[in-house]
Amino acid sequence: MTSLAHGLNGAADLPIPLTYALIGAAWALTFSFALLFLAWRRPRLDPESPGVPLPTPVRRMVDARATRTCLAVASVVVTVAVIVIAVFGSSDPALNPVPGVLYIGIWVGVMVASLLFGPVWKVVSPIRAIHRFGCLVLRRPPERGHLRYREEWGYLPAAAGLFSFVWLELAWRAPGSVGSVLAWLLGYLVVTTIGLALFGTVWAERADPLEVYSTLLAYLSAYGRDRAGRPVLRMPLNNLVGTPGLAGSVAIAATLLGSTAFDSFSTFPRWRELVDDLAPVVDATLVRTAGLLVFIGVVGGLFSVAARATGGVSPADRALLPRRLALSLTPIVAGYLIAHYLTFLVEKGQATVLLFADPLDRGWNIAGLADRDVAYVLSSHPSMLATCKVLAVLIGHILGVAAAHDRCLALLPPRHRLTGQLALMLTMVGFTFTGLYLLFGG
Repeated sequence: MTSLAHGLNGAADLPIPLTYALIGAAWALTFSFALLFLAWRRPRLDPESPGVPLPTPVRRMVDARATRTCLAVASVVVTVAVIVIAVFGSSDPALNPVPGVLYIGIWVGVMVASLLFGPVWKVVSPIRAIHRFGCLVLRRPPERGHLRYREEWGYLPAAAGLFSFVWLELAWRAPGSVGSVLAWLLGYLVVTTIGLALFGTVWAERADPLEVYSTLLAYLSAYGRDRAGRPVLRMPLNNLVGTPGLAGSVAIAATLLGSTAFDSFSTFPRWRELVDDLAPVVDATLVRTAGLLVFIGVVGGLFSVAARATGGVSPADRALLPRRLALSLTPIVAGYLIAHYLTFLVEKGQATVLLFADPLDRGWNIAGLADRDVAYVLSSHPSMLATCKVLAVLIGHILGVAAAHDRCLALLPPRHRLTGQLALMLTMVGFTFTGLYLLFGG
């Protein structure tokens, strides 16, 4: 727990032959073009498909005010406890669980839960809970704010918030320090609280980096709502095509994919040597920041150019294609989330829980946690772990291609529906090959 940047130990904890990356990329290429030329020729995905209604008892429990109130109170209590532990607990990240709460519990655990159960952070967000309580006292609808959130802002504030997080863990000189983590958490709480007070709940939906990330992945879950607002289960790709295509959509996906790629790349010996060689002249934080920006810019730039590489559309429509097709990157983001963080979540997550035995460094042993050890259930089975990681990347890629194919059929003119997808498909295959190489081949 001495270093808590995401992807801890990256490829170093699971050396995989480069052959795995090559075979994976070859399969991805095969499936992509098979889907492109042999699959459906008309749009089939519908975000408003009826789905399968949840059983009445489950539906009532999910939508019950008591359930939402209990979750809201619990989230506020946990948030206060985390801040207290950060302030009064040990300053050593090896003894304080707060860095693990942020990097593992929220950044990984909440997002994986959103893939399975829907927009988890929207339900458990402590700031939403406080805002709802304040609006209840003031007798004002939570949706109403004092200012109007401009449509052209889209997800851009959320993209900036996500970049601040990945910069903290990948570029800052002390990403695992309790002080750095506390500073980011307090900044997040303050900015989001002010945003909700000024703009209403639209700020949480479009500008809160954690909620936007959670909701983005939730569009890939089976959980959804029908036209009447009732919870249903439907095919994940049907939910996915309902993702709004707003300004900043590409920036969100590029930040998530580019930062994950940079995290893996930063474990390469040559990169570390470069950072060390430049240290006497340029601060290491600046070097890592530049590298992070390059990776994010390359991902966003390549995708934007590929999405626009089609004929038969007006310049105005062409400019909107990247944001309208950005949803196709969500499955790839999800695939790398599982591949990159699986060991981190399961094993480092256990270590974080065990630190709650004595969160304030007072010699406690709450619930006997100090007597327990981490079970390395994944690291002890490297072959199974490698298979799971490769499958996560490939399944994410295939689902992304399927979503891109369906959206292109809906957006592009008939004469360009196939040729207009080629550049996009090749770019996504390139992302898959590069990602596999960085994860396993490096």
